[in-house]
Amino acid sequence: MDMTKKERIQAALAHKEVDRIPLGMWYHLPHVDQDAVALAETQIQMVSDYELDFIKMMPFGNYQAADYGLSCTYYCTPTQAVFERKFAIENVEEWGELQSVPGCFGNHGKVLLAAKEIARQQKKKGLEIPFVQTIFSPLTIARKLAGDRVFEDMRKHPDLVHHALKEITKTCINFAAENVNVGVSGFFFASQCSTYDLMTEEEYKEFGTQYDLQILNAIKNDTYFNIIHIHGENTMFDLLSSYPVNAVNWHDRWVAPNLAQARKRTDKCLMGGINEAWLHKARPEDIKMHIQEAVELAGKTGFILTPGCCASMLTPKENFLAVKEAIKSI
Repeated sequence: MDMTKKERIQAALAHKEVDRIPLGMWYHLPHVDQDAVALAETQIQMVSDYELDFIKMMPFGNYQAADYGLSCTYYCTPTQAVFERKFAIENVEEWGELQSVPGCFGNHGKVLLAAKEIARQQKKKGLEIPFVQTIFSPLTIARKLAGDRVFEDMRKHPDLVHHALKEITKTCINFAAENVNVGVSGFFFASQCSTYDLMTEEEYKEFGTQYDLQILNAIKNDTYFNIIHIHGENTMFDLLSSYPVNAVNWHDRWVAPNLAQARKRTDKCLMGGINEAWLHKARPEDIKMHIQEAVELAGKTGFILTPGCCASMLTPKENFLAVKEAIKSI
């Protein structure tokens, strides 16, 4: 018997048998990500086009930092993502001036409206598609506000940076609660600083984990589909995969551990298998083998086929369609 999208996702998260491996796909949508309604419409259409099993919401990557004063350039074309123009934190004292904002303020509010619109359109069309809101870790947001100077500042002026992280965390918790009220299935919680290339594990526990867990613990009982995205190379995989989430996503096809190794290091559902750095230049005929390799590594239970991070905006539609067809035959 065919499963619904929600049943398929919930079965994968619980390591139960599925009628087919669930599929997710996401990439930046800068031509619509400033319009909450258009963003919702586009992401629901992607589900139809590629037979996706959930929506990973795609607000622009700097949306949270922009509400604290980050200045961005908005190109609004299909292939040019929003990019930072001027950092908000230019001297260390400014960390101490940062204050929380309501979870419905500014860009947070616009992204919340997109979640409301996805819920509204689903109800109107009689759909039940799991959808997860994208939220960045407080330290990731701090880095977006100041660039890599955040690491020097946290070592030399920890009290000021901790003040800022506490305020950012307040906003994240309030924003998460607003999204829960809208009806999101969970959150895609992205950590872009949990790598040994930037910090020691002890530093991350102090400036990252303690704030990450405040947010994740605030949502874990109200949602069923929470994902930790571990971004970058040389990551603190074991630390982050132990978080109170339902699934783990990372660049598994080109960053250790691979899917088979990860099976031995976490009992969470694994999300990955598609090399997002390769998909846009792949030949459609090679994609089926690529996905078969992923399934051999991960197994067919406790696994959701997705990219390891955002797919390239240059990926041709025929390659996404090739992924859709490949997963049907496995």
